[in-house]
Amino acid sequence: MMVGPRAVLADGHALTRLGMRRALERVGVAVVGEATDADGAIAAVRRERPDICLLDVQIAGGGVVAATAIAATAPSTRIVVLCATGTEEEVIGALRAGASGCLVKDVHPAALGRAVRATLDGEASLPRAVTARVLEELRSRWGERRARTASGEWVTLSGRESEVLELLQHRLTTRQIADRLGISTVTVRRHVSETVRRLGVSDRDAALQLTGVRRATDRDPSLRS
Repeated sequence: MMVGPRAVLADGHALTRLGMRRALERVGVAVVGEATDADGAIAAVRRERPDICLLDVQIAGGGVVAATAIAATAPSTRIVVLCATGTEEEVIGALRAGASGCLVKDVHPAALGRAVRATLDGEASLPRAVTARVLEELRSRWGERRARTASGEWVTLSGRESEVLELLQHRLTTRQIADRLGISTVTVRRHVSETVRRLGVSDRDAALQLTGVRRATDRDPSLRS
């Protein structure tokens, strides 16, 4: 019986896949599937449900397309996208598609193995040269937040929904949130209600806990169920 982490490799070049396979096997990660295009990668992940998928961004059919589909249908599989140069555009595009990390394709095999292990441990592997810029871009461009629902699926909360959650974290009342965001109290309550519905939870406190936001202790009666 196979134990330990399992991986799917998606790259159009057989020699590249062989090198990735050897690098992963050296760190105890078993390769259970390989693909040469986006459709094959999606099918392999759906079939094998691996712990991680290494995906060439330039694979036939589109690596970003494959990453988006995998993130939506197999949320427990971590995705590491292999980019040609690791530019800001490539890295941000990969992360927005649902990748857990992004590496330059010519990464040394030993470094690849370490990065895969780190990703499996919950870390984000990114090219050092763009890490600071990526974080800056994420903060400035994304109000969105990817969150796991009560049933284990992933949804993307809108920028406004995320803003409301963050302000609830800081114990702001409905009126204070409305004033801060320049919207009505009715709109605030609607955002909270919609977030609760989409996450499949019973109330706003459960939504805060599920999304990793600290529970607000100063309760606002207008937001109670």
